[in-house]
Amino acid sequence: MEYRQLGASGLFVPELSFGTATFGGVDAFKAWGSTEVEEAKTLIRICMESGVNLFDTADIYSEGKSESILGKALEGISRDKVLISTKTTFTYGEGPNNQGSSRYHILQQVEGSLKRLQTDYIDIYHMHGFDGNTPVEETLRVLDDLVQSGKVRYIAASNFSGWHLMKSLSTSEKYGWNRYVAHQVYYSLANREYEWELMPLGIDQKVGAIIWSPLSSGWLSGRYRRGKALPSDGRVAQKGSPVPEEVIYKEALFNTLDVLDEIANETGKTVAQIALNWLLQRPTVSSIIIGARNEEQLRQNLGSVGWKLSKEQIERLDKASEVPPIYPYWHQHQNLTLNPPPSFY
Repeated sequence: MEYRQLGASGLFVPELSFGTATFGGVDAFKAWGSTEVEEAKTLIRICMESGVNLFDTADIYSEGKSESILGKALEGISRDKVLISTKTTFTYGEGPNNQGSSRYHILQQVEGSLKRLQTDYIDIYHMHGFDGNTPVEETLRVLDDLVQSGKVRYIAASNFSGWHLMKSLSTSEKYGWNRYVAHQVYYSLANREYEWELMPLGIDQKVGAIIWSPLSSGWLSGRYRRGKALPSDGRVAQKGSPVPEEVIYKEALFNTLDVLDEIANETGKTVAQIALNWLLQRPTVSSIIIGARNEEQLRQNLGSVGWKLSKEQIERLDKASEVPPIYPYWHQHQNLTLNPPPSFY
């Protein structure tokens, strides 16, 4: 397992991390998975044996049950051997102050997360989304206080737009506060919009990317094919996908799946392993969050490391998955000497 520096921080994280949104199975998260403590212990053991020591969760996953199960499953493992990432911002509980990135909500939620996770500190604490109601200064000041107190080691963003992230970084710089070292984002062969602005920003500002849903909620798992019905037991069919079906460019997706099949025959790897390996070779990517409902899925995803696609194979996947950018990116792409894209090869 390769360990990569997380943005401009001094923290090194494994190239694959394990997402625990499948823990708990409460309400809408049932479509993601219903892993309980004993099975979670098995999955974590397999991860640790493979060098995966970063575990990602969030306060809203199964109404806190994901954090609780993760905390119990980590019992007996020395705290300094694991990295824990969790998040807040979205609605948790009832009342007008039970959402957002205000001082009130963050302080309330961080204490709840620490208790559920059975730990004294969180290694990477994400703002799960941007809060347009709370001043950025209020959010970043309380996050800086949490770092100073030792309850949080590093802070990160998730699902921000370019201006959200840049405003946050410049505010931290202005006041000398801790800055976001990572951005947890959706990025996959099915949707490459991250490359249009957030990746260049990450390169320029040294913000590492932690990728969620790298297989696009199963679209890139190898189970979907042109002209075939959706598998009834998948998250897409069960309406449990965090990636809306309407944002998937189906023609480009199926063209990409055709190339993934070709490369699978060439390499002896699975479609999912190839899709994950492609991501591992993209700029800014520090870690990819893999999820698994069971041991078989986990071991298959772990097989995406330890080898590399060739430049020619990457170029074929890039060509097949390319879609026309929206404005202003198509306008900028008309003069690449002024707006050079990230260097992929």
